Amino acid sequence: MGLIVLGTLLGGGGKNDTSAKPADSAEHTGQAAKPKKPQTDEPEQPQDEPEQPQAPGLGDVVKDGKFAFKVIKVEKGLSQVGEGFTISRAQGQYVLVHLTVKNIGDEAQMFSDSEQKLVDARGRTFDADSGAAALGLKDSNAFLKNINPGNSVKGILLFDVPKNLTLRSVELHDSIFSDGVTVSLAR
Repeated sequence: MGLIVLGTLLGGGGKNDTSAKPADSAEHTGQAAKPKKPQTDEPEQPQDEPEQPQAPGLGDVVKDGKFAFKVIKVEKGLSQVGEGFTISRAQGQYVLVHLTVKNIGDEAQMFSDSEQKLVDARGRTFDADSGAAALGLKDSNAFLKNINPGNSVKGILLFDVPKNLTLRSVELHDSIFSDGVTVSLAR
């Protein structure tokens, strides 16, 4: 037992030993000693996170494939479109997305409303109502419209959505195969 006490005293191996061993000191490692942070009662402030780029919105030009799109305005809450025999009544409400589509490619490209999607605040997607748009909107220009290079077309996308829907965005595509581009409709 005397050997254990003697070994502990000479070896410095006790639990409360606070002396630095030669291998741990700054002199032996070749590194400068790191200063300790002062302790305060204040919580550390989080580093400012880099700002996320703001999503394009109304009036911004966005591009997908051969098309450049500009959403001009959004109308919400229409119960019907058209006149006389061409009246179409909404199941919920109609949302009209007015936009300009420009062909920025080198050859003619077909624009179709059927590739465009409306997205609500819950992330649900809604298809355009091509039939109601073709019959009920004289300025629609969004149903299978061929656009030559350099030309622009003003059109209206028509969506039949539930009442009291909160809009998030519209997804615009140059074709069914494109990734599309998102335009924020949140206000």
